[in-house]
Amino acid sequence: MTTVLKSVPNWMTILRIVAAPVIAILIWTDNVEAGYAPALVLFILASISDFIDGWMARRLGVVSKLGAMLDPIADKVLIGTCLLSLAHVTDDGWWYILPALVIISREFLISGLREFMAGRSVDMPVSATAKWKTTLQLVAIGFLIGAPVFPSVQFANEVGLICLWVAAFITAQTGIAYYRGVLYHDDKSPR
Repeated sequence: MTTVLKSVPNWMTILRIVAAPVIAILIWTDNVEAGYAPALVLFILASISDFIDGWMARRLGVVSKLGAMLDPIADKVLIGTCLLSLAHVTDDGWWYILPALVIISREFLISGLREFMAGRSVDMPVSATAKWKTTLQLVAIGFLIGAPVFPSVQFANEVGLICLWVAAFITAQTGIAYYRGVLYHDDKSPR
């Protein structure tokens, strides 16, 4: 297998990180043709790459420490920047802001907990529920970006908000589960 092929999953992750601020800027413009439409296309490509890069790495047997570190960062950057940009343009007020704050806050807190536990040489693997949480967040954001692009699709914004609330609930649950895991390991550590 060529070195180039082995590096494709990591490059896909890096491109997702690079695409995130571009998508956010396009949303921030609050323009359907010049902003939301290209943002939606880029967001869909970035979301799909999230699944493809992990699948490729496992399938090709090229799972790397760099990829394992960058993939959750890319997810957080993509989701966080999109949520912040959508907050700038939304008319949904607290119906949008509250779940977005839950999601963004949890991501910061869990990143801190992961760093803390890494210092203690404790691995905190991503749970299956956390993977579904990320998927639901991506679906919610896709609907919210796509609603202005496809005004004929009734209730697209509402579906996005419902998905965002469900994602926020699952996000909070997984955050609590990670926190409990930290407490469990902290109780077991020698004093």
